[in-house]
Amino acid sequence: MMNLAIQAAQSVRCITSPNPWVGCVIISKVGEIFTGATYEDGINHAEIVALNKAGTKAKGATAYVTLEPCCHQGKTPPCVDAIAGAGIEKVVVGIIDPDKKVSGSGIERLKNSGVEVEVGVESEAIKIQLAPYIKQRTTGAPYIVIKSALTLDGNIADAKGNSKWITGEQARMDAHRLRAESDVIVVGANTVRLDNPNLTVRNWQSAINPKSKNLDPKRIVLGNVKQDACVNPCESFSGSVKDLVESLSNLDVLQILVEGGSNVARQFHESGLVDKYVFYVSPSILGGVGKNLFGESANAEFEDIWRGEFESVTRLGSDIRLDLVGNAK
Repeated sequence: MMNLAIQAAQSVRCITSPNPWVGCVIISKVGEIFTGATYEDGINHAEIVALNKAGTKAKGATAYVTLEPCCHQGKTPPCVDAIAGAGIEKVVVGIIDPDKKVSGSGIERLKNSGVEVEVGVESEAIKIQLAPYIKQRTTGAPYIVIKSALTLDGNIADAKGNSKWITGEQARMDAHRLRAESDVIVVGANTVRLDNPNLTVRNWQSAINPKSKNLDPKRIVLGNVKQDACVNPCESFSGSVKDLVESLSNLDVLQILVEGGSNVARQFHESGLVDKYVFYVSPSILGGVGKNLFGESANAEFEDIWRGEFESVTRLGSDIRLDLVGNAK
């Protein structure tokens, strides 16, 4: 049941920010299953969606929810009151909400209302799923992802700077979903001058709500751009990447996506601020001299190597997506 709730949460990953993407499954006394997921900011949370579907069948039922139900009045009423009022007998919680406005209080309220509570089911999977939310609510800083398409020998472009197309259609569509998951996208001014990208979300829409809000992230360019650049409207930033991240902290920015180019990627990598690297790798070898993801670094030695771990490996047509995580500062 919790895995079904995790799947429901994933279906709304791109539309809930700055709120967390949460899934809820209610199973009635006779085994009927009702699924809910959090809608856009200011609309029903996952628990309410599932309760509305269950109706009177929620009485005596068990609810599985990926994140601790809220207990405070925000843009929507407290979910714990609705759960207790519906007669839910037991709530199984994936993880405690790190938000200071909840952080165990929701569980306490449920118990005080006579609801049995179990915590920790599939917690590791949920921590991975909610990693950007957890980091932002815990530290105030956004979760930072570097994304790039690579040949098998590590090139992001050929010797002339051409990069279209390293990967196939499925990988490119997945990359647009990654954009939709992000609140901010960052590129360098040189990339804008060379490629003139839009940096919008295309070829993908929310499966749960195709008419949902604009999925395009806020676009920030490190450096200045011309007024007729396709990336506009965008924001130009002239400070260091650390200054940029600091300026976006405590502003409900859950995730920053760094798309390029090599100079910007290197700055973020060397800053130690990166939480995840997403590489779309094609089964291709450029050979000769191309353009490396982080540019040239003639003095690099193995004793200074950065090592992380693969969080996941996903097949996308003929390409693969590698999700690599490490220890950001």
